[in-house]
Amino acid sequence: MTRWLDMLRAQYNWLLAERFDWWEMNRCSFNACPLICSLAPLKDNPDYYSQKASLVPLKRERLWYKELYSQVLQEVAKQVKQAFERFIKGDKNGKRSGKPRFKRAGRYRTFTFPQMKSNCIDGSRIALPKIGQVKLILHRPIPDGFTIKTAKVTRKADGWYVSLLLENKTVPLPTPDVDRAKSVGIDVGLKDFLVTSDGESVSIPQFFRRSQLKLAKLQRQLSRHKKGSNRWRKQVNRIAKLHLKISRQRRDFFSKVWHWLFLKYDVVAHEKLNIKGLARTRLAKSIADAAWGTFLEIGSFKAAKAGKTTIAENPRGTSIDCSGCGERVPKTLADRVHSCPSCGLTICRDHNAAINILNRAVGHQALNLSGNVSAVAGSH
Repeated sequence: MTRWLDMLRAQYNWLLAERFDWWEMNRCSFNACPLICSLAPLKDNPDYYSQKASLVPLKRERLWYKELYSQVLQEVAKQVKQAFERFIKGDKNGKRSGKPRFKRAGRYRTFTFPQMKSNCIDGSRIALPKIGQVKLILHRPIPDGFTIKTAKVTRKADGWYVSLLLENKTVPLPTPDVDRAKSVGIDVGLKDFLVTSDGESVSIPQFFRRSQLKLAKLQRQLSRHKKGSNRWRKQVNRIAKLHLKISRQRRDFFSKVWHWLFLKYDVVAHEKLNIKGLARTRLAKSIADAAWGTFLEIGSFKAAKAGKTTIAENPRGTSIDCSGCGERVPKTLADRVHSCPSCGLTICRDHNAAINILNRAVGHQALNLSGNVSAVAGSH
């Protein structure tokens, strides 16, 4: 599987370079040119189908590529197509991604089997095409009536993982049956991880900060090893395992917080944060450690699964507007208490912001006057 990843990475870089070559040779940065000028002959645009067709002569020229399963190799052309189109055209919302990067050794970690047999799992083994029977620790049994559609194999710091995509057409989509009275607003922060509009708070765990000293020690040890040596590789793997542990601690914590919220509430309103903008400030390390973007992403997935809903509201002014009378009370980051001179309301700054977020969500189009939700968060 390691050999497969290396060959797939080389093919990914080759197909991506072919796209970039065409883009650089055939685009023009000017909207006008002289009447008499010389133009290079236009090349054919390498699209998904032409790049898939190029895999046939590839296997004839480089016989070792015959070892790869054909559909796995075709998925590479699909990945290049998606990455390049997001860079040129953008996604369905018109949001463009950055320029795709070439994958260096160790940065290409996943390959996909787009079609799997329904009986590929037999006890503690899984049958992967052209690889054979592989020992498997099954996280949980496959539910009755579900069919295995695809398998995605990923190499991580502590071993190999396979993610299975299941299908069952008889399972109905979760129907929203929520009560507007069971709604809450949450304000995420760095002092407390979140504060609800009901005044409850969740302390921030700071998983990265707690592991920072251990990480620094491992990195100092890495600096003493010769780059590329066996000891250097082992030390790099130790550092990767620590980062993987921190990531898993965060995701476990986020899942428990959302589980707690959805047990009590049907609608959760939160801020629509500009995470990239906040990450450029002097609080970048603390914001990255809080991982608000991952937290909100997991929340939308959990909401769709539980038949609940999440609403993203514009956070502008939520910290300085008084939740009691609407008066604007300017504050600095050091001011942690909201004290309104007009109505006399004195509460925690984050609690005030959470109430404002909830008040804005009450008028959201997803909540109608009968108290039912007419739009559910999209599935993950």
